[in-house]
Amino acid sequence: MEKLDSGLISIFKSTESAPEIMQSMKDISSLAGVLSDLGAQNFFQTPGEILRFLRLIQLLNEEALGLDDPIENAETVYYRYRNRYDDLEPPSKKRVEQIINVLVKNNWISKQTRRIKMRDVGKRMMDALIRLANDSLAYYMNDDIGRALFQARRDADISEAYDDNGISGGNKIASMIRNVQDAIALLRERELELLADRNALPQLEIIHKLMKDLEVKLEERYRQFQTVEDSLVLTDLMQRGTAVLAEGTNLSLGMINKYVKFTNMQKTPLTSTIQPEKVRAFISNMFDPPLDSDIPNAHQLLSFMEQNQYEDEAIDGLWIPVKFAAPLSPLAIDEAIEYLETYEPAVEPIVEEESEPEYATEEMSEEELESLMVESNWLLTKNMIDTTAIEAFFEKQEEAPLEQVIIEATTDQWSDAINALTAISALVSNKKVTITTDEQNREHKVFDKKWEWMKDGDGSDIIKRRSDGKRDEKSE
Repeated sequence: MEKLDSGLISIFKSTESAPEIMQSMKDISSLAGVLSDLGAQNFFQTPGEILRFLRLIQLLNEEALGLDDPIENAETVYYRYRNRYDDLEPPSKKRVEQIINVLVKNNWISKQTRRIKMRDVGKRMMDALIRLANDSLAYYMNDDIGRALFQARRDADISEAYDDNGISGGNKIASMIRNVQDAIALLRERELELLADRNALPQLEIIHKLMKDLEVKLEERYRQFQTVEDSLVLTDLMQRGTAVLAEGTNLSLGMINKYVKFTNMQKTPLTSTIQPEKVRAFISNMFDPPLDSDIPNAHQLLSFMEQNQYEDEAIDGLWIPVKFAAPLSPLAIDEAIEYLETYEPAVEPIVEEESEPEYATEEMSEEELESLMVESNWLLTKNMIDTTAIEAFFEKQEEAPLEQVIIEATTDQWSDAINALTAISALVSNKKVTITTDEQNREHKVFDKKWEWMKDGDGSDIIKRRSDGKRDEKSE
């Protein structure tokens, strides 16, 4: 919950010019570059070609994870593919070499002397493609209702994996609720079909179980967001989701009850005694039965008669109970039917207003451009090297010997000394500080440390902070 309280990490809430945003957009650009290059070389003409590409990157992925032997070159990938997969038309050596070259071009992998090595961006992009393909496979293995419920379950899993860890999953709670709504709409459309199907009980039980699981998942999501500052914004969404899941659970439970009721009714012996009050109450309840009730409505009752379980019970046509307002003449009914069949709504033509684009020019001097480039390079350097401790030290004093800067800004440990020297190098290269030899041979403070200089006097070099005026004067 501490991660949630600090706000979710999202590209839509980050500063556009932040170095992290630039790097993440470069990753997306590399993915687009791979797909574009492979598409231009006709690698994605058929689903079979796409599957072969995914198999090839899976071989590279397994090697990067340490699950397989190292890969020396494209020929190794070719023979490993033929040994692994039973493909009647495996890709040729030339085709494998082309794919490897495309991945190298877009920095997914790197060719070394005797090994092909996976880069971090390549591993993450390959994982994303493989997960996308597996999710799609699991999605299409369900029927229409099961697909919507499967996607709702995946939304709950993604929200749990991302939102709970401080990374935005992309409005997955709203997506989950929308998928459940679509599943309920499909369930209503196929209600008669499922009730008339003699083998639909297992499917109804699966749908009901998924509804119950999703209801539990949504309650877990709601508890996770109860302490977040923006929980008031989510209140309406969570209430709507709770109502939708309750409706879906009751609807699936009602269909199971009706299915079992009809099955039992067929095996119940009939008696000659009729109680008019019970018949009247049954007919009244058929007009508006509750969602979880086992009382069928008129459509459901008549649909069972079409199964022709009794001789001459089924007839050609469709059972549609209709209410007519009396009195209505045959001519009025004919006119109404003709009106409905030939009705065309009158709509106003859509008038599209084309607006001319306005272009604006922005000019800057060579000095301003150079200053902007220097500042951009400095931000990228700080993103990779932590210079905070050294900068904080020089905020308090103008100059100090190299050894004093390392010890007082960090610690006396060897690892901190290495990091401090790296940070000082970054500051010197970006003209934030200067380093000069101590020509006066002044006495310096001796520090007790866990390491030693290779040459005496290396730690006596003077590090001095550069002022803005000096930097400007130097640049001029």
